[in-house]
Amino acid sequence: MDVKIDTNANAVAKRIGKKGKELSVSVKNALSITAQVGINIIEDRTSKGKGFKSGKFKKYTPIYAAFRASRGRNTTPDLQFTGQMLSSITSRASNRQAEIFFSRATDSKKAAMNNKTRPFFGFSGKEQKELSDVFFKALK
Repeated sequence: MDVKIDTNANAVAKRIGKKGKELSVSVKNALSITAQVGINIIEDRTSKGKGFKSGKFKKYTPIYAAFRASRGRNTTPDLQFTGQMLSSITSRASNRQAEIFFSRATDSKKAAMNNKTRPFFGFSGKEQKELSDVFFKALK
């Protein structure tokens, strides 16, 4: 499960006026920075119990909420029982795209299941605009 951030190379070239290898290095660095900001957005929003599609997360079932309470955990949905799933979010970038993904297969599977009920792994239109702004600022 991953989120890809693609660029329009022509728009980038026009916007910054650079060419060749210099452009590739600049774009790769900007994409890397943008991906990290994307990770921060996902982690911050999720810890507040909010998804990227529909606001607050759907409540935990009463049985699962009771289980969490018995283990001393919060019963407000934030997708953090041990913290391992969200801590395994990482990124990589090339000069064409950045990818946000889970570094551990078990956490990726867990995230895919959580994402069905409580969509958290993605970006709203407003967040995409924010990431676009981050990307272009990072090119300077």
